[in-house]
Amino acid sequence: MDADSLSDVERVPHGGSDDRELVDFSANTNPVRPAGVGDVYEAALADATRYADDFADFRAAAAAYVGRDSDAADCAADDVVPTAGGLAALRLAFGVTVSPGDRVLVPEPSFGEYAREIRLQGGAPVGVAHDELLDRDPADYAAAVVCTPNNPTGELADPSALRAFLDACRSSGTRLVVDEAFLDFTDAPSLAGEPGAIVARSLTKMFGLPGIRAGFAVAVGDLGERLRTARPTWGLSTPAAAVGTHCLRETEFVERTRERVASERARLREALSERYAVAPADAPFLLVDVGGERADPDAAVERVLARARDGGVVVRDARTFPRLDSHVRVAVRRPRENDLLLDALLDR
Repeated sequence: MDADSLSDVERVPHGGSDDRELVDFSANTNPVRPAGVGDVYEAALADATRYADDFADFRAAAAAYVGRDSDAADCAADDVVPTAGGLAALRLAFGVTVSPGDRVLVPEPSFGEYAREIRLQGGAPVGVAHDELLDRDPADYAAAVVCTPNNPTGELADPSALRAFLDACRSSGTRLVVDEAFLDFTDAPSLAGEPGAIVARSLTKMFGLPGIRAGFAVAVGDLGERLRTARPTWGLSTPAAAVGTHCLRETEFVERTRERVASERARLREALSERYAVAPADAPFLLVDVGGERADPDAAVERVLARARDGGVVVRDARTFPRLDSHVRVAVRRPRENDLLLDALLDR
């Protein structure tokens, strides 16, 4: 990390509400968790009296998990670096790829932490429209970032275009950082195990456990060695590793969640499209343009935020994302909860 950059970098706003009286549609975490999580956590406390081991079970489960839907290079357990969540994986990735003065391609609109973490390393994020990034020549950049599906727009990167971009990055010596935090909700292949790429994954989104702080990064070759050298000695707590291992093996839970999210996402989009412009998505959320061509998009967003809160729900103000000025983002939750969202936003 570049010490000189610390005074110039601000925190990035995130979704999530502390008001337990409201149904939270601002954070994209699964409202359902795999069975048995509590028992696994409690059982792991007995082992928490000792320093954590090398997380062999967690790394093996993670490698199998990302390889299940993949037709890419094999991901081995030794290629997995456990981290305290997906953001910790991203910080580690930028820490081994970005030096002071480096330029890094980042998608816009997308997760604001990319630019922040790059600046903390002394680098310069260069924003590019998210649907144009894969067409850019990466040769003039030290690294490039792809989020798939993209947050907050929800599109899955075209697998062929993504592989072509990775090939271009390899040819130019540009490191590709791929945020796959929401890839679990699709059957698209992971880039985990591909040379030249660092993949960041999180257990937060699919398994609904943001407070556990469990995730991992995957890289091979020189990049893998860099990650293993730079990682904290104990990147996970013993309970987090045990719960993470349990969740990563819950394949039926993942399939049920995918089916529910796909069905409810389609239902929400159809209903919300009666009043708003709703972007298509492959993720567990929808980006909703509530301002349209109105002269005062800020007022339109404020009205929707207030309407949602009056209806007992909270949605994400998407104006905090670059290039968006009239949007909110809504999570896809369970059917009964989604009905509350529709009642609030459509005045039903």
